[in-house]
Amino acid sequence: MKKTSPLRCAVVGMGIGRHHAKAYAEHPGSQLVAVVDLDPARLEPWRATVGDEGLFDDYAAMLRALKPDLVSVALPNALHGRVTIDALRAGAHVLCEKPMATSMKEARKMQEEARKAGRRLGINLSYRFTAPARALKDLADDGFLGTPYHAVTKWTRRDGFPGFGGWFGRKALSGGGPLIDLGVHRLDLAMWLMGSPEPVTVSGAIHDHIAKARAAASGKTFDVEDFSTGFVRFANGASLVFETSWAGHQEEPESMMTMVMGTQGSLVHRNEGGGYQFVGECFTERAGHRLHSRIHPDSRATSNPYQEMVAAIREDRPYLADAEDGLRVQKILDGLYKSARTGREVRL
Repeated sequence: MKKTSPLRCAVVGMGIGRHHAKAYAEHPGSQLVAVVDLDPARLEPWRATVGDEGLFDDYAAMLRALKPDLVSVALPNALHGRVTIDALRAGAHVLCEKPMATSMKEARKMQEEARKAGRRLGINLSYRFTAPARALKDLADDGFLGTPYHAVTKWTRRDGFPGFGGWFGRKALSGGGPLIDLGVHRLDLAMWLMGSPEPVTVSGAIHDHIAKARAAASGKTFDVEDFSTGFVRFANGASLVFETSWAGHQEEPESMMTMVMGTQGSLVHRNEGGGYQFVGECFTERAGHRLHSRIHPDSRATSNPYQEMVAAIREDRPYLADAEDGLRVQKILDGLYKSARTGREVRL
């Protein structure tokens, strides 16, 4: 049933969560009613928006006091499952930051709790929401690729550890390194353009040569990988190769590229200039000539994942990235780490 009144929204975790909060505060269909963080300095900028009664250092107290319609969970990865489930049980819809969880077991429990509660569980797979990605998806859905059979996807950095020595580098809190931090986005984007095939096996390797030496020299804690690579087979026979890194000897500060190859053409999503400006390209052959086109997306293709979640709930329509999409990526994450640990291909 469509909802006519504004959604009352809360954000738990005001690091990356500040982007969620800003979007909810600005959307005419939502009202930011609470922000939650253990650090008072992160709460203070939001006092004028939510009032004293909307500032919390305890998410459970916030859920009891305000009973929000929608909760964003933007915490270290190991906390996604517990806080998401508590919010769902309190009657809220949830938009959870990526990755969905740190294990398939936890991710499935989150999905089941959403089903039992009759609430939406969206995953912030935000690269689906860029205008070039939306345009590429339109082309894929229109048959440009023919039958997609292989993808190559990567996100590598020259030197880009997020908060070196912080929670990102601690497996107990993060669940992994750049595969879980960066690879989630590129894996999801590739599979989305391929028509969301089901992964069945994965083989991969991880390395920590650069980070391990840096951690030892600086006395920091770091027990995840700084580079990962892998190969995925899908139930429909398609395949995918991927690479992710926080550090490596390469020219560009950031290199992002996803190419999906099909029987009739190929689609590419990549960044330009080593930063966060993206382009979409398509390649095909007609009348014996090779064609390479740059896509100029309709400006309406740009959307905001946070405000899109609000709109999906209010209009009672599907969200662009739901729990099924999060689970599909989680399978590959779990499988890659197991494959790296055992030195064998893993059946998912």
